[in-house]
Amino acid sequence: MIGEKTGLLVNMSLIPIMSGLALCSANELSFNMLGFLAAFSNNIVDCIQNVFSKKLLSDDIATVSANELQFYTSLSATCLQIPLWILTDMSLPHLDNLPLLIVDGVSFHLQSVTAYCLMNLISPVTHSVANTVKRGLLIWLSVMVFGNPVSLLSWVGTGLVITGVFLYNEAKKRTEIRRKAEYRHTASKLIQL
Repeated sequence: MIGEKTGLLVNMSLIPIMSGLALCSANELSFNMLGFLAAFSNNIVDCIQNVFSKKLLSDDIATVSANELQFYTSLSATCLQIPLWILTDMSLPHLDNLPLLIVDGVSFHLQSVTAYCLMNLISPVTHSVANTVKRGLLIWLSVMVFGNPVSLLSWVGTGLVITGVFLYNEAKKRTEIRRKAEYRHTASKLIQL
């Protein structure tokens, strides 16, 4: 869709990242298949959104800024959530929670704008890998904060995620070197003609 292709090494390096995150999650005490499927679906939608966002941010015809993209995605999300809110309970948050909700909203806005600015600089796959690592770190942060016991599978999963990220970075470097070499080779042939 956006003209970027990933090589076999890059695609293969994603397997340990996904497997490691699955191992970390599967052994969680509060694991729930419905929650897992919801998180899995969320990851798929995030990847699709990353590709479309990258297309919008880098398109020569309709360039959209990170702030504009954040505005339109927030507006779309609000339009989708209002009917669900009406159909469920329509209860307003307690006023004591209002400052926390404001801090949460501002923090999420800043995180989203930062993510869109970053996406303008890197590929959607790299952005998704970084997002997966962020989620893995959040899992470990929750383990440390809440004192959940860590199983051997969680340790193995963490090791796989870290190994996968290093493999991904190495595969991206090698792919980029190979593309530059092919480009120089093609350019030298064209010059000889």
